[in-house]
Order: sequence, then structure tokens, then C-alpha cells
Amino acid sequence: MKVEFGYGKSVQTVDIPDKNLDDILVANDIEHARRGPEAVQYALENPIGSPRLKDLVKPGQQIVIITSDISRPLPSFDVIPSILDELYLAGCEKKDIKVVFALGSHRPHTEEEKKKLVGERVYNEVACVDSDPSDCIHMGTTSRGTPVDITRSVAEADFRIGVGNIEFHYFAGYSGGAKALMPGVSTPSAIQANHSMMIDEKACAGNLNGNPIRADIEESETFCHISFIVNPILDEHKHIVYCVAGDITEAHRAGCKYLDKMYRKPLKRRADIVIVSQGGAPKDANLYQTQKALDNSKYAVRDGGTIIVIGACNEGLGSAKFEEWLTTAETADSLIDRVGRDFQLGGHKAAAIAMVLKHAKIVLISEMDDDFVRSIFLEPMHSAQEAFDEAYARYGEDCSVICMPFGGATLPMPPEN
Repeated sequence: MKVEFGYGKSVQTVDIPDKNLDDILVANDIEHARRGPEAVQYALENPIGSPRLKDLVKPGQQIVIITSDISRPLPSFDVIPSILDELYLAGCEKKDIKVVFALGSHRPHTEEEKKKLVGERVYNEVACVDSDPSDCIHMGTTSRGTPVDITRSVAEADFRIGVGNIEFHYFAGYSGGAKALMPGVSTPSAIQANHSMMIDEKACAGNLNGNPIRADIEESETFCHISFIVNPILDEHKHIVYCVAGDITEAHRAGCKYLDKMYRKPLKRRADIVIVSQGGAPKDANLYQTQKALDNSKYAVRDGGTIIVIGACNEGLGSAKFEEWLTTAETADSLIDRVGRDFQLGGHKAAAIAMVLKHAKIVLISEMDDDFVRSIFLEPMHSAQEAFDEAYARYGEDCSVICMPFGGATLPMPPEN
């Protein structure tokens, strides 16, 4: 069978014998009742664990809507207009409403980027500002030692609305919910304290039970309460197909269950060979982004197996800190040691790759130089077919293969899980 994988703006095709192909992991076939802004409007009219937003807010309150920055796939322009309409129904005025972009550890936006993110209507109606890690208020410290330092515009608000899409997150379990606050509008030091727990085995995609990072995030929110959330779920093409709204925990958990129905993929067994892609441009512009698909694929490969990662990475590694960690490490294992004693944002993704390398070989199909790819502990090849043929020869004609054309979205669930 010929299987296509997005690669930059083109595709890579791999011809796999039918007898060897265990599965092609794509979203489960679910009929979505509503899409786009209609799904958002329905969620606002039918909140979970909470009264309607219009019945919670009061005229004269200072209201902030925390939404995702440009590095995230959330189509804020399809979400925030409906939230504004709900606020106006309550008698709130435009001058009392502010949209705050949750930068986390990312760069500030240009004004054009802000307008693109929220759309012309929102940009022109209410103030739209970036979070500012240099101007934060200390609101407490979690039981795990994470400082709750929140950007002033959010900390001083009377009413906070968290907006963010729900997807699997490789160490927080899921995105969405309280992640709008931490790491969304916090400081680098607070984010580092929280993310340093990523080496805990329970800090993994799709897991909420006993996950120390998710627990720490949600404890942070108790110091700076988010009164209402609006969390869409996106398909592989980043379009809204479902939305939850309401209580920070109850609505979020309902959204996680829907995501599970869409993207959790039970496996009969782990495979000898896993072929994975982010789905092409722009999601595979660099290795920093492509790493997300790689991390999900680790659940599909057996110990001693091979992961073939298809990602153009035409922009290279995509993060200066990520590059520094990868290019200065003497061994892959040293990256894991380093993240345990010297957690740094960006470096944490280098350590995540090293954790996969402990169990499987990683072959990378990219536009990066072969010698450079070898220097960062991966094996370069020039086509997915070449990589598959080489792995097939190593494992033999009875080997098993799993394909993940949208690896960043689908979460394999091996039998032991």
C-alpha cells in the first residue's frame, strides 16, 4: 500500500507491503454536530459546570480574555467574537474588556499579528495586548515550589476568561484549561519550575491522573482564578469541530474526553517501524515543531524499533536554546541528565528527543545537512522510501509497521496502557 505523508509543501510516499502494515493512525471517524463559530456559540449557550457567561459577569468589571499566541493553532478570530457578544448581553462595555495574548516564553507580536490572530472586528473593538513577563504580580507559591507570577493585566482583572484549544500535550497531558494562566501569562522562572517535572513518568500525553505538571498548573490557578473557559477542539486541518465552555475543571475534562474520542488510537501491539509526519507545512518548518509528532510516535514503537520522522525542517532547529543543547551535548543521555539538574525552556525538547532515543532509533527525513543531523544523534536519509527499505531489510519481511500521517494529533495507545 502506498501511504502519503506531508513534507513541507510536498509529500513523501512510502510503498509498504500490505501484510506488514498494522495500521494508519488518523482521526477516528466522528460526526461533529457543529463546526467553527457555531460550535463556539453552542458551547457558550450550554456551559458545563457553570452558569452562562452573561449571567456571571457584571457591568463595570475589568474583564480579560486570555488567548493563545501566534505559535499555537487556535483560530481566536472564530472564538472571541462570540465571547464579546455574550459579554455585551450582560451590559459590559468595550472599554472594560481586554484581550491578552498568552506569550509564555515566546516573543511579542507585531500589531499586524495581533490583528490577524483575533480578526479585524475584535482588534478594533477592544484592547489587544501581549502578556508581559517583566511586569508581573507575585500571587503565591504552589506546594511544588512554583512561583505564581502573573502578568499585571491578568492579575489585576476582576473577571478572567481562559481561551485555548485542547490537544494532547507531551508532558502536561492535555493543553487547555488552566494552561492559559500557567505557562500562558507567567514568567520564564515560573515556567521552568513547572516544566522541570517533565522527567516524571506520569508527565505524559493524555494523562491527567497523578501528572505533577498538570496538578501544578491547576494549583497555580487557585491563586489567580479563571472564572470561565472556552476551549475548542480542532481537526487535523486546525478547524474547530467541537467546543466546551464553563467551569475551569469540569468543562476542560469534558473537552479532554471528546479529544480522546477523536484522536486516541488503541494498538494491537507496538511496531518494529513507525513512520510519522507532522502533516507538512507549516507544522514541520523546524525540528522544534516536528518533535511533537516524534514524541507521540514513541508510544507506537517497540523497544529496539525504528521511528522514521518525515519533516522538512527547512528553517533548521527552530530554537536557539534547543540548538545549543543538541549541538553541545557529548551524548544523548547527557541531555536527560542535564534537564534534571538544569531545566531550561527549549533545552527540554532536546531532552525529550533523548528520552525517545533510549528506546528506539530515529531516522530523520529533512532538508538539513546530513552531518549536522548525525551530530544531533539522529540518522539522516534522503527519502522516506529509502528509510523504510533500509529498516525493512534490518527487521525482516515479517516486520510490523505503523503509519502516523498527522503524528502531532493522534495518540497511540499500546496494549499495556
